[in-house]
Amino acid sequence: MSEPHLSSGPYPPTTASLGGPPTVGVDVPLCGVFLALYIIAAVANMTILQVNLRRGHKFVMSGMLFGFSMSRVVTMVLRIVWATRPTNLRLGIAANIFIYAGVVLLFVINLIFAQRVVRAWHPNIGWHRRFHHAFTALYSLIVLTLGMLIVSVIQSFYTLNNNTKRIDRDILLYGQTFYCIISFLPIPMIVIGLLAPRKTQTEKFGEGRFRWKVAIVLTAAFLLCLGASFRVGVNYAGGTRPINDPAGYQSKACFWIFNFVVEIIVILLYVAVRIDKRFWVPDHSKRPGDYSRGYALNTKNPENGTGKGSGEGERRVGDMILPEEEVFDDMSPEEVAQIPSTRKEVDVEMSPVELAQLPATKKEVDAAMNPEEVTQIPEPEKEVDVERGESVGSNA
Repeated sequence: MSEPHLSSGPYPPTTASLGGPPTVGVDVPLCGVFLALYIIAAVANMTILQVNLRRGHKFVMSGMLFGFSMSRVVTMVLRIVWATRPTNLRLGIAANIFIYAGVVLLFVINLIFAQRVVRAWHPNIGWHRRFHHAFTALYSLIVLTLGMLIVSVIQSFYTLNNNTKRIDRDILLYGQTFYCIISFLPIPMIVIGLLAPRKTQTEKFGEGRFRWKVAIVLTAAFLLCLGASFRVGVNYAGGTRPINDPAGYQSKACFWIFNFVVEIIVILLYVAVRIDKRFWVPDHSKRPGDYSRGYALNTKNPENGTGKGSGEGERRVGDMILPEEEVFDDMSPEEVAQIPSTRKEVDVEMSPVELAQLPATKKEVDAAMNPEEVTQIPEPEKEVDVERGESVGSNA
């Protein structure tokens, strides 16, 4: 069959797809619900972005999440209109393009967060020129693959040639497989970075404990990879089924769960945990030590919304590269036992029972004791009840 002219299209699809064409009874109400959720996410991220910019705290990922949320708003509107005009295939083409294109932003954001975690753990490797060039090439390939997907989706609606359709399907499978790998990539990055021996201490950045940064990246990666894996699996297994005989895994429930439910969970997670504070790094970071420099400035300046005043900021400047037991609690018990501690250097998370068991000497006097009680402290070989200020003789 000869290739028809593009003006003769678009042609209705002949194979089943995940979710199928939208319907008024099912898709329109769901589109309304998710339309409201994505508007809320867009408003939240834009508010966070503007407030931070007024404080001189630039966090580009908030703008990217706003852009993603707005793209999903457009997607919902297109599907609503397409459901009311099912014969208008151009609406279907636009809706499908937005579905494929939008989620890429979430993949990139989570990959950037994983890259920052690796650089904090292994600055010599994370800031190496080869590591940087590899990620630059990866981001470029993400953009090129997105362009290929858009072209193949449009062309598949404007051709009746079986060979051209096969090529478009191969491109679609390649693109979805590639993005599935991208969504999964932060998981091995975190695992390898955690298990690999470190030559330096973890370089603190942003706010919060380091373990929560790792948990956020892994949770988002799991959800995004779950959705991407299901979508590509459906296309491999049922991409050639007739449109009037879809498989059970191509149902509308699967379409909404593995596309938009997992996405909105990730977006709301990012907003709830304030990634703009946890994953912030200074601009123009190019070498080891730049993250900790930004951490020191961030904690010293309370106007950024992350510090608590100059006193605490000055204290943290001297401790801007924290020991591993404070940022990830991954020191061995033997190493923890060797850390010196006094009553003035006690972890605030210790229980009262643990505090009561700490030894006391003349240099470890509770601040609540008055000068008279201090002068009455006996020799160190006697046990002292710090709270009462009374000595307990060893020859009682």
